[in-house]
Formats: sequence, structure tokens, C-alpha cells
Amino acid sequence: MATFKGSEGTVKVGTIGSNVAVAEIRSYSIEESADTLEDTSMGDSARTYKSSLTSFSGSLDVFWDAGDTTGQGALTIGTEVVLTFYPEGADTDDYYYTGSAIITGVSRSASFDGLVEASISVQGTGALTEDQV
Repeated sequence: MATFKGSEGTVKVGTIGSNVAVAEIRSYSIEESADTLEDTSMGDSARTYKSSLTSFSGSLDVFWDAGDTTGQGALTIGTEVVLTFYPEGADTDDYYYTGSAIITGVSRSASFDGLVEASISVQGTGALTEDQV
């Protein structure tokens, strides 16, 4: 079983083939979930469910980079973008996840003894797909 270092990952903005990497990523997360519908009826001895709609959401934590106009700069509140998450890098045969997402939040923070950071929240719209480079 293969394992990967987090430092190998990247996130890109834009459609495959013309996407650009988001600069200064510290970490990211993506979460997929599925709704369920209860279909238990009278006489059943246990509750039963059916799978329903799926969704995804996520966040990116970055060192703020005002010069990254096509990466971080594309991630503004209310904007719909295509995001591609590469957990193991973007080399041949590496897996990636891609989907359209709406930027739902951006928070920036700084301290006197640290760097300026930003946290970007996203809500997927449509399916998150898996593929290989």
C-alpha cells in the first residue's frame, strides 16, 4: 500500500489543461457526503435507507499572496470556479479530484510574530469526480 507526503499535493483553479496552481498552500481538505432517505415501512423490524444526493465541500489554508492573481486571486467570495485537488502531486498516473465550487468564505489573519494567512471555504456545486493524470 502506497502512502504519500502532504507536501506532494497541490490545488489548481480552472479547467483541466488550462488550470493554474494556487500559490502558498499550507493545507486543504475536501469532504464528500451523501444524503439518505428513509424507506422504512410498517411491519419492518429495523429502519432502512436509500442513498440520495451527494455533495462536497472543502477549504484551503494558504499564506496570503497578493501577487498570485490567477490562483488565490481567483478565489473571491461568490465566485464559481473549477477546483482540482491533487493529493499525491500532478505527475503521470497520479489521482486527482475535480469539481465546480462556489467560494463561500475567505478569512485572513495575521499576528506580530507570524505570516499573513488566509482560509478559503468552498461549497461544491455538482459532482466531485476522480481521475488520473
